[in-house]
Amino acid sequence: MEFKKFKDKYIVRLDKNEEIVDTLKRFCQEQKITLGWVSGIGAVNRATVGLFDASSKQYYARELTGDMEISSLTGNISSMNGEVYLHLHICLSNIENKTYGGHLTAAYISATGELVVGVIDGSVEREFNPQVGLNTFKF
Repeated sequence: MEFKKFKDKYIVRLDKNEEIVDTLKRFCQEQKITLGWVSGIGAVNRATVGLFDASSKQYYARELTGDMEISSLTGNISSMNGEVYLHLHICLSNIENKTYGGHLTAAYISATGELVVGVIDGSVEREFNPQVGLNTFKF
C-alpha cells in the first residue's frame, strides 16, 4: 500500500494480494483517522460479502472467487470501543458482467485497488443496538 495526502483526503493504492479491510483498518489506525468515508475501485480475485437479514438479525455471507472488478466500494469510518470501525459495502462484477454486492467482510486485490479516504474532523462511536441487531452510530 502507498498513499498521498491532500488536505483532508488521502489517495490510497492497494497492491496485489493485500486484503482490503485489514489494510484499510491498519491505515486508519496509523493515520489516526477516527471519522470519515471511503470510495474505491479496483480488481479482486476473492471476496466475502454479506447480507444482514433484519428479521433474524443475522448476517449471511458468501465467498466469491475468480477475477472480479470492483464496480463500487463505499463506506464509512467510525470507532467502537476506541478502535477503528469500518462499515464497507462493495459491488463486484465478473467476466460475464454478473454483479454481486453487499457488506464487505474481506477482499483480496488481484491487480490494484484505488481508494479515496476522506477525513472528517471529529469522532463518532458505535454501540450495539439490540432492537436492530447491529452496531449503530451513537450520538
